[in-house]
Parts: sequence; structure tokens; C-alpha cells
Amino acid sequence: MEYDYHLQKYAGPASRHTCPSCGGKRCFTLYVDNDGNPLHETVGRCDHESGCNYHYTPRQYFKDHPEARPNAEDWRKAPEWLDRSVHQRPPCPPVHRVDKVDTIPDDIVARSIRPTLDSDFITFLRTLFDPITVSSLIHEYRIGVTRERAVIFYQIDIQGRCRTGKVMKYDPETGHRIKDENTKGRITWVHSLMKYAGQLPQEWTLTQCLFGEHLLPLFPEKPVALVESEKTAIICAGLIPKFIWLATGGKSQINSRLDVLKGRSITAFPDIDGYSTWVEKLAQLEGFSYTVCDLLVKYGKPEDHDAHIDIADWLIRWHRTPNPRADATFAAVAQYFSPEVHEEIRALIHDLDLEFVGVEKIKKEEDSPAQMD
Repeated sequence: MEYDYHLQKYAGPASRHTCPSCGGKRCFTLYVDNDGNPLHETVGRCDHESGCNYHYTPRQYFKDHPEARPNAEDWRKAPEWLDRSVHQRPPCPPVHRVDKVDTIPDDIVARSIRPTLDSDFITFLRTLFDPITVSSLIHEYRIGVTRERAVIFYQIDIQGRCRTGKVMKYDPETGHRIKDENTKGRITWVHSLMKYAGQLPQEWTLTQCLFGEHLLPLFPEKPVALVESEKTAIICAGLIPKFIWLATGGKSQINSRLDVLKGRSITAFPDIDGYSTWVEKLAQLEGFSYTVCDLLVKYGKPEDHDAHIDIADWLIRWHRTPNPRADATFAAVAQYFSPEVHEEIRALIHDLDLEFVGVEKIKKEEDSPAQMD
């Protein structure tokens, strides 16, 4: 039997499915075998290449799930010498998982994700991004909303279980969290509200995980970017989608919940006032491959330290700073680069104040004929 998987050919609306990443309807193409049988419901490609860009191939799936191979000794397996010559992310070691955790029912999460009602936080996001990007971020991070327009940041673990949700109120114009203690419900937790309403037993126990952790199995090859707040993770995901942006939930939360990141390439982006704390705490962890970004402490101004900015604040400022010449340069060169790196190219042009001069094809220099003795 041939185990040759290919993207399913279009045969009407029924051949397009719901994307497991952005949640879009009839935009997901599955990989199927020669008999039309799908490999797995998550193995396929989303049509929204600019907004979602989800693409999980059979090769990646079999790498993550070797037990699913039809034949472990199949001739299609690359020879050992070839595997050694290709730079690959080291396999993830076994991760300690809590077998029994108390969770929030899935229907509670689903009912709170309302496309027709924006939280004040989402209203702010719309000042930064186009509607497709905002929609993708909502579905990707499973962002909920209350009737009072507070945002709900759900903590969904790597196995898809909702541990809890952080309910927070934001200013829709500035995007800053409302910290006025006189504001009712400015910050609370879904599990606390449900216990108060009698919807969860009083013995229900909270076990937290990283915000965005559920994205790890969906993007097995993407590097991870780690930040403190959920807001920062979401904004940065919209501006620099080359990373999986995850949040610890606080400056001090560098602990065992990071175990799910073992085997992944990690770049940590602490807040400007949390750099030394994160450097110290990360150094105490074993089995991690990480880099701590010092951009904010190196280039931050005194007023940035006073404002306790994070990487999202820095990127928003860069995003909103007008630079007509840099924008014109980017418009001229963007066609020569893949859309996946456009934001990095734009940032490089702005940071170095590059100017477009022209494009010239570089000819490969021919080797000179060998000299004969």
C-alpha cells in the first residue's frame, strides 16, 4: 500500500474544513492518502496565508508522532547520514505532565469567544491591525469577552485543557490595563467567578500553565518567544508572527510550568524592569536552550524605565512612528522577499535608516580554468 500524502483537491465546500489554528470555516485543506483518507485533522494547510499561515505537513506530523508511521523501517525514512547533515531542532525530552488537573469546561470557553462583541482590549487591537489579523489572533489565542467588555485570557495547556481564564479590563484607547482599585472587576479569574456562582465545586484546585501553551503542538518547528503578560504575547504575535509568543503571567513566574518548552528554541523578552530577574531565574533551570533579549535595557530611555515598558510597547512605538522614506524603501523591496519576513525587513529598514538605491542581479563568478603543469 502506498503511503503518499498530498493536499486534498478541491471538490466543493465539503473538501474544505475548519482551520485548527485560526478557526476559520472552509479554509483548511487536509493532507490525504491515495484513497482520500486524511492523515489527521490537524495535518493540512490554511488558505489564509497572510493572516494565519498555518501549515502542518505529514513529515512534521510523523516526526512528532513516530508511532503513527505505517512502518518504522519504511524505505522513505531518510538515511542516518542525511539526518546528521541537516540542522534540526533536537527532539523534545519527556515532559512532566500533571495527569489529573481541574479544568474549565470547553463550552464555557467557546461561548465566551464572541465574534460580534469586542472587548475593550480587542477594540485597542483594531487600532494596530487589520480585521483579518485581529480575527486570527482571537481564534488562535482563544480570547474571550464578558458582557462588560472585559477580556478573558484563557490558559489552555499543551493537551488542550483549559486551566482557567484571567479576566481583565483595559482602556480601549491606550491599551493599558485599568489599575484603579475602585473599578469593579478590573481583574479576576474565571474559576473564581464560577466557584462563587456554584458552577464549580469548592474543592476545585487551580493548576496554571503558560498562556498560549496550546499552540506548541500546532507549530512544532516555530521558535518560542517568552514574555510576561498575555497582552504582550498577543500584540507581538500580530507584529512578528515568526515566533510562538507565550506569556508566563508575571515577572516571577519562571518555574516548572516552563517544562513544556524543553527541546524548543526560546528567546525571552522580559519587561525592562525584569531583565536581571529573568536572567537569574532562567540560569537556575536545566535542560533549556534560550536567549534573553537585552534590547530594552540596552536602548531604553530613562522615561522607558520610569514607564516599565515591555517589548510590545517598544514595537508599537516603532509601528506607529512615521517614516515616509523607510516606508517607500520597504514598498520597493518587499516584492523580493517572502511575506514571512516582511516585518523583519521593515524593522531593519527603519532601524538602520536604509534607502532604496536599486536592484542588481549578482552574477556567479565562473571558476578560472585550472593551470596545467
